Amino acid sequence: MENSKKEEFKIDGEHLLAKVKELIKEGNIRKITIKDKAGKEIISFPLTIGVVGTVIAPTLAAIGAVAALVGECTIAVERR
Repeated sequence: MENSKKEEFKIDGEHLLAKVKELIKEGNIRKITIKDKAGKEIISFPLTIGVVGTVIAPTLAAIGAVAALVGECTIAVERR
């Protein structure tokens, strides 16, 4: 099994979607988990090699809806 690196970013809900898009463009992300400020998981999704816009679009729409509801959240990222 490959070694993976985990990191977290605290971010305002209004910047959530932009940050997730930025992370996806980096291309070395295995999984993204979004948690509320209490640490409860709101949404989690794996990213695979070759994921493109039309496949990820529904997930981004869900993240946009979450962003509208949360004030502050944490993005947990698992990198390759």
